[in-house]
Amino acid sequence: MDDDGEGLSDESRAKAMLRGVRLDSTGSGAGLGLAIAQDIVDAYGGELGLSTSPLGGLQASVVLSINGS
Repeated sequence: MDDDGEGLSDESRAKAMLRGVRLDSTGSGAGLGLAIAQDIVDAYGGELGLSTSPLGGLQASVVLSINGS
């Protein structure tokens, strides 16, 4: 998924993955979404990554292996 917004610095991307951390204080939420997503991806032996989108914002990616490949 690609976003054309401001994006996140390397430091902010690392913080965003921590349980209970919210980088956007303007909305509601508990800062659990990415941590829960990470737990699910881990349970399936996959990888969740945050990087810079070609559009300039944030890019989120999930890679899952099939049959342990």
